[in-house]
Amino acid sequence: MSNVINISDGRILQSGVIVLKNVSLQIQDDEFVYLIGKTGSGKSSLLKVLYGELSLAEGSGNIVEFDLTKMKRKDIPKLRRKVGIVFQDFQLLTDRSVLKNLMFVMGASGWKDKKLMTARAHEVLSLVGIEEKINSMPFALSGGEQQRVSIARALLNKPKIILADEPTGNLDPETSAEIMQLLIAVAKEEKAAIVMATHDMSMVEKYPGRILRVEDNEVKEVNTMNQFDPFTSFSAK
Repeated sequence: MSNVINISDGRILQSGVIVLKNVSLQIQDDEFVYLIGKTGSGKSSLLKVLYGELSLAEGSGNIVEFDLTKMKRKDIPKLRRKVGIVFQDFQLLTDRSVLKNLMFVMGASGWKDKKLMTARAHEVLSLVGIEEKINSMPFALSGGEQQRVSIARALLNKPKIILADEPTGNLDPETSAEIMQLLIAVAKEEKAAIVMATHDMSMVEKYPGRILRVEDNEVKEVNTMNQFDPFTSFSAK
């Protein structure tokens, strides 16, 4: 096992205001980690630092061997080839099919061979259980199906870590449970760590993992024992 994220004494600012301070965080390549905390506590800001949208203002930090303190705009596409991102609002391109959504992301991250790109699109859609929707438009899909496409998109480049920002926030409870099971299963299949921001404590209780609470401008470990294995919990259900 190795660390995919290392941050020491980190400080995160937005518009010159301190969002998080004294951030020290290590996440291994096989971990399933929740970020919990109130809306506005800084969960999304921490995720934005991890995928290059915000800078780490102070301290030291790296994710999948990228230095977060030296991140330049031109480095972000390279970082995002190793990091999968799943958003609450799906962020699919509404003017093109599922396949073309995936092809667009692959093209932007350096893929060239159309046959390989099409094959990978089929592969990730099969992983998330909606390969038959490959030619559908996003508006013809349910919320749960759109989120499955979002997860498939996050898997395209075989990331070492998946960052999920409230991935069940716009879904009903039954669909949320399906998406949680799917995330856990595909992370195990693809050997990727997950860091998931959520305020849905019923999910945290149902699918236990390591828990980090974001409050008072700091990130604090809740379950220091880290005795839960979410993959075991999932497979036992």
